[in-house]
Amino acid sequence: MALERQVRAKIAGKRDLEKDREAQEWMESILGKKFPNCPYEDALQDGVILCNLINKLQPGAVAKINTSGGQFKMMENINLFQQAIKAYGVPDLDVFQTVDLFEKKDIAQVTSTIFALGRATYKHPEFTGPFLGPKPADECKRDFTEEQLAAGQTIIGLQAGTNKGATQAGQNIGAGRKIILGK
Repeated sequence: MALERQVRAKIAGKRDLEKDREAQEWMESILGKKFPNCPYEDALQDGVILCNLINKLQPGAVAKINTSGGQFKMMENINLFQQAIKAYGVPDLDVFQTVDLFEKKDIAQVTSTIFALGRATYKHPEFTGPFLGPKPADECKRDFTEEQLAAGQTIIGLQAGTNKGATQAGQNIGAGRKIILGK
């Protein structure tokens, strides 16, 4: 049990309440209404707010939102939201696991996913804002002349095995091997 407590403490230490508040304010501005008067993670736990959010960003992304039913229906909402945001452009790597939210195991990861969704909105010209998080960088295409490319061929990179003459000659690690003749 002590290990589980340590893991929970470490995960809780990752959580930034300011980022949670920022994500909540962004979602409220998109949805046009305030969260219920309960903690952030409790408001999101059934997935209804998240499904409504993606439907505002991309109408029809989640066809049926379960507003009643047992735990299975609420987890289904979360799964539908996850599928919809991946289709919207959020990288798979940035999407939280269902248990992170439903069992409140890692709310920091949930907030991180909402920020990733906020960044994905920049890639949709039909979305006029408000935006969440920094704008992702665009591709920085460079064109080099043949002369510049040829000049680069004469340079040996560090990955090719040289380090300006440095070698490991003379290095001894541990005790040397002693061979004694005649014994």
